[in-house]
Amino acid sequence: MGIKQHKPYTPTRRFTKLSDFSEITKDKPFKPLTVGKTRICGRNNHGRITVRRRGGGAKRLYRYIDFKRDKWNIPGVVETIEYDPNRTARISLVKYADGERRYIITPENLNVGAAVMAGDEVELKPGNCTYLKNIPEGTPIHNIEIIPGRGRGQMVRSAGASAIIKSREGNTAYIELPSKEMRKFHTNCKATIGIVSNSEHANITLGKAGRSRYLGRRPKVRGVAMNAHDHPHGGGRGKQKGYKMPVSPWGTPAKGKRTRDKNKYSDKWIVRRRKK
Repeated sequence: MGIKQHKPYTPTRRFTKLSDFSEITKDKPFKPLTVGKTRICGRNNHGRITVRRRGGGAKRLYRYIDFKRDKWNIPGVVETIEYDPNRTARISLVKYADGERRYIITPENLNVGAAVMAGDEVELKPGNCTYLKNIPEGTPIHNIEIIPGRGRGQMVRSAGASAIIKSREGNTAYIELPSKEMRKFHTNCKATIGIVSNSEHANITLGKAGRSRYLGRRPKVRGVAMNAHDHPHGGGRGKQKGYKMPVSPWGTPAKGKRTRDKNKYSDKWIVRRRKK
């Protein structure tokens, strides 16, 4: 698991830094756990573009990931570690004692042949899943449930991410997230032990515009380069250095304005915000 620097036999190769995929043990996914992924290209159910600059990209299959970890007290063995084009982390195919296979997010230091289990009393090692009340303070965790019994882990799932249990008070666990935000969780929420794999993802340099297109990211045009009827920053004779309030094409503030809902239901769980 590392970053590969390529020889500069073309101008784009000079700056390209990509993963060496040394931890990958199998090229093709386990077919029963895959489904064809339809590209929506930033459009909603009415066909209108709601997210700009999305489209194209390479074809990909979606892998069903076991975020629930509800194979309770059933031991499993890691069969393969694979690449997933739909996320930054690696995934592992686990075969359980009852014969069922499932994909899980791969934590660091989890190798092929390792035993993993989700249960009430599990060994505190990467890949095992249990309730927050059973995990000691200071242990790195990921794939955390927000509401007990809701069914799946929703937080801390990207490459290299981990949260830390800081303290407990009754049925409440205080957890510091990767953004340094402090949140309250119920101790009956499930979490997986370990740091998410592929921590070198942050050091990747795509090297060329074409590689962004493979990922389905289209070019971004600056507002000042447009005409006046296309963008509030457009038009004018000569280039303007700055604007009193940078805005989107529809006039809403584009930089610095908070977009979080004022009366969001989860505000009561936040102890310390990521932005002081």
